Amino acid sequence: MNRSSEFSLRLTDWTRDSYALHAIRRTVFIVEQGVPEALEWDDVDPLCAHALACDGDGNPIGCGRLLPDGHIGRMAVLAPWRGRGIGAALLASLVERAREQGHRRAILNAQKDAVPFYARYGFIVTGDEFEEAGIAHRIMERTLEITPRSM
Repeated sequence: MNRSSEFSLRLTDWTRDSYALHAIRRTVFIVEQGVPEALEWDDVDPLCAHALACDGDGNPIGCGRLLPDGHIGRMAVLAPWRGRGIGAALLASLVERAREQGHRRAILNAQKDAVPFYARYGFIVTGDEFEEAGIAHRIMERTLEITPRSM
């Protein structure tokens, strides 16, 4: 578990923390951004590795997921917690998990406004702009260096 003075972060799964993950995503995507509920939930969540950030009292404040194919998605941080390094920590955790799983690249569909955020962490735009859930997105990728595991 990674710790800072304000929050903690851990990798988890849907079975263990679906309530917390659901609450963050509902607040950010459905309530704040107006994503239709039917588009937010899918059958992939149980297959993903999830990163969960919590405040000092254990309240969920941010999340993201890594799909089995190396796609990172559903990155969300509650509004009062933005700008404190939580998104960066979530992203770093999911990128490292992708690397550990042997993926040669990490791919994500970045909301257009978030492209500069992901670019700071080595992601580059690789596709044309497209609309998803009424929000402009760009496909971004980052090559992952595979490090040999100790034997």
